[in-house]
Order: sequence, then C-alpha cells, then structure tokens
Amino acid sequence: MTLTAELYFSFRSPYSYLSIGRYRAMTEEYDLNIALKPVYPLAIRQPDFFERNHPNWLGYTMRDMIRVAAFHGIPFGAPRPDPIIQDMATRKIADDQPYIRRVTRMGQAAARRGAGLVFAHEAGKMIWGGQEGWHEGGHLDRALEAAGLGVEEIIAEVEGDAETLDAEIAANQDALEAAGHWGVPTLVFDSEPFFGQDRIEMVKWRMEQNGLVKR
Repeated sequence: MTLTAELYFSFRSPYSYLSIGRYRAMTEEYDLNIALKPVYPLAIRQPDFFERNHPNWLGYTMRDMIRVAAFHGIPFGAPRPDPIIQDMATRKIADDQPYIRRVTRMGQAAARRGAGLVFAHEAGKMIWGGQEGWHEGGHLDRALEAAGLGVEEIIAEVEGDAETLDAEIAANQDALEAAGHWGVPTLVFDSEPFFGQDRIEMVKWRMEQNGLVKR
C-alpha cells in the first residue's frame, strides 16, 4: 500500500532546501507519495519577525545551515538574489516581493499536478545551490521541465491565476497550523507533524511502523 504524507515547504527556507532532496529520494526508493504544500516564508507572513529576533539568531543559523549541508554532502550557497528583498542592515522587509511570490506560485501550480516535490527540489538547487540569477534566464523553466511540466502552461497559470494560487498557499499554512505546527519544513504523516530537516530518520521510522516498503 502506498503511504502518503504532506511536506510544508518554503522556497526561502534553507532548511526546507536541506530536507527536500532527501524526502524526494525516499519517494524514489520507497512506495511513498509526498505532496508538496508550499507556504510563504515568515518574512511575508510576519514582516517584523527578523527585526524582533535575537541578534545571534542570524549568525548561528548561517553557521548551522552550512554545516548541515556539508554533513549531508548537499551543494549549498547563498541565494543570488535572496528570494526575499530585505535590508540586511535594518532587517526590514520590502513591501514588493516579486521573486518569492513567483516561485511559490510556481510551486503551488506544480503541486496541483502532483509534481511539486520534484519542482521544489530542482528550483531549490538553483536558489540555494549557488546559481546566480536563478530568478531569470530560464533557470526556473528548467526546473519545471525537470518536473515534467509545461513551461508555458505553468507561467500562464502563475500570471493569470495568482489570486487563486495565493488562496491555496494560505490554505496550506492553515492546514500546517491545524496539523500542530507553524514552521517549515514540516512533514505531516498520518496527522503527526515532524518539524525540521533533522527529523527525516524519525519520519522513516514512523512510516516503517506503518508498512513502508521499498518499490
């Protein structure tokens, strides 16, 4: 029996990126389907989050994400550009956020077609894998193609159905909170939330208790 789960994911979250390739690998090895549930990052949902954080938060998080990537052998580099337009000196978030909105809407459009996990991993490798100008030059088009999606169809949907896509993205956030968490990455399996890139082995353990088998 195919097991199913939902992965709540943000394209701005380094830890989401550090988890998604490993979750994708699980779906390829095991009889498992993971549905992507994109959400907007805290910078969109709570614009003053970074201004309120402890001064050590950013430095520690950067150190930690780099070592997690090195530990797992995952290519990693600072986004160029950052998906969120932000003044790093003041931590203030700009009102207009074209990069994160476009790629998140693409992720939701891909998720509508059951291809969200692959698209998010391929796009994540560009955003967090050091691809300069990931937001232009056809890079996201290649991520769509890698997920087996029609580029023109998805772009037309992102541009023409943005309001509905945003409503679905907001519903994803509501579903995440209803499941018992609020942050990403969170995988929900059998109504049980597992938060963080460091819970993947525990997720696998729980799934094995429920009949997870190799393909």
